[in-house]
Amino acid sequence: MSELERNLAVATQWSPAFKLVGDTTRLKLLVAIHFAGPGATTVSELARVTGVKLATASAALRAMESSGAVSSTREGRQIFYAIADGEIHRLLHWIGSGHSADS
Repeated sequence: MSELERNLAVATQWSPAFKLVGDTTRLKLLVAIHFAGPGATTVSELARVTGVKLATASAALRAMESSGAVSSTREGRQIFYAIADGEIHRLLHWIGSGHSADS
């Protein structure tokens, strides 16, 4: 494989992640989930801390879950979210998003 072919393969590999984080609402939600830690936040908390309407946050989280970017765990009536995609997690670190434990 040539260097150009390798670089084009990298572009193909990362394209879905960049498409996902290219939307401000989804990126804010991902950053908030990432900062809080796995399974620490509900859709209501995410909507509040990001300033996104609850319905918008809920729809974005459902779409990100179906794409595999986030996962959810139900506890009673509440659903908690976590980053599920390792590439998204690495990308969030690369752009400077940390964890609350790092603060």
